[in-house]
Amino acid sequence: MSAVRAAEAPSDVYDYVICGGGTSGCVLAGRLAEAFSSNASILIIEAGPDSAGNQLVTMVGGLFQAMGGELDWSFETVPQEHLNNRVLALNRGKFLGGSSGFNGTLCVRGSKADYDDWELEGWSGEEMFRCMKKAETFHGKEWFQAAGSEHGIDGPLHVEPHEVAPISNRVLESLQEGGLPFVDDMFTTGLAAHGCGHVPRTVHGGERSFSTAFLRGHESQIEILTSTVVDKIVLENIEGKVVATGVAVVDSSGKKKVVKARKQVIVSAGAYSSPTILLRSGIGPKEELACFKIDCIVDSPGVVFVPYEVTQPNLTNDRHVHHSNGLQASLSTYQASKSGFFATFPFGVFALARLDDAFRSSSLWRDRSAATPGSDRDAAGLTPQQAHIEYMHTELYSGHVHGRDVPLDGKHGFEMMTLLFSQQSRGTVTLRSLDPHDKPVIDPRYLSDPLDLLMLTEGLRFVHKIVMTGSGTKDIIAPGVWNAGPEYTEFGPETTAKDWEEYVRQFSATAHHPAGTCRMGKHGDPMAVVDTRLRVNGVEGLMVVDCSIMPSLNGGHTQMPAYAIGEKAAELLSKA
Repeated sequence: MSAVRAAEAPSDVYDYVICGGGTSGCVLAGRLAEAFSSNASILIIEAGPDSAGNQLVTMVGGLFQAMGGELDWSFETVPQEHLNNRVLALNRGKFLGGSSGFNGTLCVRGSKADYDDWELEGWSGEEMFRCMKKAETFHGKEWFQAAGSEHGIDGPLHVEPHEVAPISNRVLESLQEGGLPFVDDMFTTGLAAHGCGHVPRTVHGGERSFSTAFLRGHESQIEILTSTVVDKIVLENIEGKVVATGVAVVDSSGKKKVVKARKQVIVSAGAYSSPTILLRSGIGPKEELACFKIDCIVDSPGVVFVPYEVTQPNLTNDRHVHHSNGLQASLSTYQASKSGFFATFPFGVFALARLDDAFRSSSLWRDRSAATPGSDRDAAGLTPQQAHIEYMHTELYSGHVHGRDVPLDGKHGFEMMTLLFSQQSRGTVTLRSLDPHDKPVIDPRYLSDPLDLLMLTEGLRFVHKIVMTGSGTKDIIAPGVWNAGPEYTEFGPETTAKDWEEYVRQFSATAHHPAGTCRMGKHGDPMAVVDTRLRVNGVEGLMVVDCSIMPSLNGGHTQMPAYAIGEKAAELLSKA
């Protein structure tokens, strides 16, 4: 897909102008072109460069090299009070394809109940799962028992199971012994809240499959302006109504221009940038806009990495990247045959867990539960069909990504990752200034609600016991939590909750799953930015189409919901 620079754009008027060439934006553009054939002109405005031919994007394992570079927005939080005032990195893809080309490739849909909880017409769990299925073409493997009817067969997004490293089979054995039943394709069906299995990935033929695939074949209808930042939406008063008529942009040379839209302006810049575009456009609470502030919900799951050293060689993939000559050999293998370490992303097997028994001993949990007597929902607001915690693990040591040292040559490791679902803490996204190049001020307020700390802490204790006592792992790991040096932190059955809480405060990170900053709601909801047709309230001709519209996060990852939102938006517009 060739990208047209702003200064060379053949037209300044289009039917549909899409602000952001990320996951949902590319899906929407491709589906609109498909629906309207040659009868609609479409423009994508992308702040980053084109991604065509960029090996750091197409090579699945290239993400680690891309992080922090020109392909990364490199957002970060303000100091987090409840995480020892640490500043956390918020990596997001800044190129055509956005974070669909800058993620761990995981297809974790969540539970249908997650979307049913929105209680919004047209956005049920069945509908969201239908749209996720529509986006994909699934490629099975003999060893993987796929939930065949749940997978798509003709979507632009190519998906396949991940061939695990030996360490993953050992972790899987321990997880099952720990009471998590095995269901191969459980993360596709959304039916299990307690179990373990494999997660399909957006990978095929050794390359990443991502949202630019939706643009192929529509080059004559879709223009793309890369390295062009959206300043604000042009709003006009027409017959007493506020109407979005175009977009003010700034290209990489600093040149400003206005692009007009005949039918619709769509903001699809992601959960961190979409709200700031609206704010710079004057859409938001008047009193807060006056000082560049607006409170918005930001749901972002906490994630804690716990590293373990493996005492047996060749179970993990460290030798392919951390050991002498491993990195260069793996790159050479990939360049020769699109195979080997860089053809996959080094996450292993996964699990979901409900920890009701562990939580019941907490007075905080009991008090929150007592607030809704007679309800089938627990203190976190979840039904029995929804998980509290997700577990995943790396097939090599990756602590350097979140601030720890790379292990010495010759050592081997893996990390268990505990992700919190239904987090109770809420934060803010605000403007730093009116300059569209300035990054927003992001304050997720991680762990500001004590229930989140309780759930993460108990989640860590549960999986650590599994790793240390399970037959698949207990005999192959060093004494305790590995600090990537000669020291180990002893965490055993006698370790207090306070010790685990301090570990959470010191080492928790973010899974980069922001949502809800331009949330969708019913008519009359004062906190809703868009309605159920994704139209911005109070403005005609303006929509928001990305994960910022999600009223609450799914119990999973946001990649597949982002595809579904793009698919759904295209259907809404093509049937309008």
